[in-house]
Amino acid sequence: MKRGDEATVKIEAAAIDGKSVARVKGLVVFVRGGVPGDEAKIRLLQTKKRYAEAEVIDIVAPSPERITPRCRYFGECGGCVWQHIDYAAQLVFKRRAVVDAIERIGGFSGITVNPPIGSDDVYYYRNKMEFSFGPRWRSREEMERPAGGDGSAPGATQSFALGLHPQGRFDKVLDLEECWLQSAMSARLVNAVRSAAHDLGLEAYDTDQRTGYLRNVVVREGKRTGEVMVNIVTKDDNPRSMTALKDRLLAECPGITTIVNNITARMSQVAVGETEKVYHGPGFITERIGSRTYRISANSFFQTNTLQAERLYETVRRMAGLTSADVVFDLYAGTGTIALHLAADVKRVVGVEAFEPAVRDAERNARENGVGNCTFILGDLRERLTKDRSWLEHNPAPDVVVVDPPRAGMHGKVTEQIRALGARRIVYVSCNPATQARDLGLLCTGGAYCIDEVQPVDMFPHTYHVESVACLSRVSAGQRQNPE
Repeated sequence: MKRGDEATVKIEAAAIDGKSVARVKGLVVFVRGGVPGDEAKIRLLQTKKRYAEAEVIDIVAPSPERITPRCRYFGECGGCVWQHIDYAAQLVFKRRAVVDAIERIGGFSGITVNPPIGSDDVYYYRNKMEFSFGPRWRSREEMERPAGGDGSAPGATQSFALGLHPQGRFDKVLDLEECWLQSAMSARLVNAVRSAAHDLGLEAYDTDQRTGYLRNVVVREGKRTGEVMVNIVTKDDNPRSMTALKDRLLAECPGITTIVNNITARMSQVAVGETEKVYHGPGFITERIGSRTYRISANSFFQTNTLQAERLYETVRRMAGLTSADVVFDLYAGTGTIALHLAADVKRVVGVEAFEPAVRDAERNARENGVGNCTFILGDLRERLTKDRSWLEHNPAPDVVVVDPPRAGMHGKVTEQIRALGARRIVYVSCNPATQARDLGLLCTGGAYCIDEVQPVDMFPHTYHVESVACLSRVSAGQRQNPE
């Protein structure tokens, strides 16, 4: 079999990265655009020794789980790769992904993995969206139109676009007039920025040529407070252009609470500036989770689905089994959202975080919410647990440890030291079931801990991403539950 070959297959299951699985003459094929249960005609894109990759070119018989995507850009945009799958089926596939990781990577069997906690809002659920400027991508639909039928968004040219990246193309931008992820207000803002930039003659940044001015637009909303931030990320500091852009935005979208300009000349496409200027409002917005109110600046980390974040933190609270006498260690504490959510139920919370601005945000959030039993410590967790351990001497041993590491998971020495702390329970929050499963295997090595349950939480409908919360309890030798 070779690239370009076509075949008719039965789509068997969901797979990684939003693809699905089929087989051709015994060869595993990862299919883009398929839904488990489809009978589909596919075209091979590339072949390897042990697998191939393909795309759907026709649906012979649709799966019962296949639905019509709401977004007109579906299939081109890299955002919602599962919008063609019924939401109930998405939750089934996400649970399966967590189970597979725990069994295949972690080496466990018989672990209780609950049905995922689904999102009430499957559209307009995000409180943050990052849009990119760049050279424009012509969608498949536009390429098939007759000459003269461009139909592009206002102000769009081949060298200027504002939107999201097409699947697998970070050098191009799909010009978007609408997006179903954040809010109708967000879409109006993006269209207003595009139109104003076109009228003002502002150039989009080209990552290849490293020319142009406008790099990103980041929209942040307080879903509970109604506050709106627009962060314009630019290559240079140009107060005249930014002031003109600010005036246009406020005239067309008066609901904007604050406008900031992040400035960066770095080659990377991360929408964070080395410097920041505030052009309107206080330079931050606020959001509420539970009884706490949090200040969110342009570059602060904050969970992007507010309602599901609250459910996630309530899951952590339930699994932790807290008492008023407990000391909790919140490792990878970020801006302190989990620590502050648990603080009222325990004697003390100690958070450790490596990113200094996040520690300052956590301390400010504690002060502004009147929380006096939280302490936040700056430092890389590996160093703080293996070398610079003086903080452990000044704090009581933890009864409960909560960890919420980045996608890469935890270093092996960190898992060793967390296990050695001897806490009654460990609650592991993860955005990557694969690295979580690996770390759970390490935490349970030697039988010191067993997994009580795992609770997936769906933070991102229409994507293959899923949050997973695992509860581990310290056990006696007779209750050991080692990975196989």
